[in-house]
Amino acid sequence: MSRTLPDTTRGPRSTPALALLALAGVLLFALFAALGAWQIERRAWKLALIERIEARVHATPVDVPEPARWPRINAADDEYRHVRLAGVFLHERETLVQASTKLGPGHWVLTPLRTVQGPVVLVNRGFVPAERRERATRSGNEPAGEIRLTGLLRISEPGGGFLRRNDPAADRWFSRDVQAIAAARGLADVAPFFVDEDAPTPRPAGAEPRWPVGGLTVIAFHNSHLVYALTWFGLALGVLLAAWLVARADRSARKARDAAAD
Repeated sequence: MSRTLPDTTRGPRSTPALALLALAGVLLFALFAALGAWQIERRAWKLALIERIEARVHATPVDVPEPARWPRINAADDEYRHVRLAGVFLHERETLVQASTKLGPGHWVLTPLRTVQGPVVLVNRGFVPAERRERATRSGNEPAGEIRLTGLLRISEPGGGFLRRNDPAADRWFSRDVQAIAAARGLADVAPFFVDEDAPTPRPAGAEPRWPVGGLTVIAFHNSHLVYALTWFGLALGVLLAAWLVARADRSARKARDAAAD
C-alpha cells in the first residue's frame, strides 16, 4: 500500500505577514544605519579630542589654575594641560599609589607642594619600584627649599582602581583620589586636581635611575569607532540582503502556485 507524501513546499506569504516583515526590516535597517552614523560622529569627536590633547601636552606651560578657577576645572577643558608651579615639597606627607608602568609594578609618589601663593597641589613626582617604597632609599632625590617644576594637570581619580577600593585607614591606595589623600594627610586648601611632573633631564646611558622617575604619563585613547561603524553598516546591508532573499523566495512561490493553478 503506497502513501502520498505531503507537499512540504511553502506557499507565498500572506499580505499581512509580508507587511510585518517589511516593517521589521525597515526598523532594523534604520536602527543599524543610525548606529553606524553615530559611530562615525563619535570617531570625528574622538579624533578632535586627541588633537586637542596633543596640543595641550606640547604647549608652553602656563600657570597652574588659581583657587578662583578650581570649581570650573573639568576633564574636557583642562585634562593634560601643561602647567608650571613653584613651592616647597612636604615630603613627610607623601602618599604611595599602586602603579603599573613600562618600568614594571610599583607605586606613584604623590607629594604635596605648598605653592608660593599658599594653596597645596598634589604632585605625582613619578614612579618607584617596590624596593624603593621607603623614603630612606631615595631621600637623595628629594628637592629641598623652593623649587619650580612643570607637568601635566590631571583630574582626581576618586574611589579606587578596578575592583579595588582605596583604604585610607590602612594607607592602601589604588587611585590618585586627591580629596581622600588630602584628608588622610591632614592637608587643607588643596587643589581638586594633581600634576604629573615632567620627565627629568635624561641621564647617561647605563646610569642608575634617580627615583622617583617622572614623565611616565600614558596618553592613549581607545578609538575603535570606525570598526564599530563598519559593523553596524554591515548589519544594515545584511538586512537589505535578507529582504531581497525573502522577496525572491516569495516571488518564486507565487509563480509556482500560479503555474500549478494553470
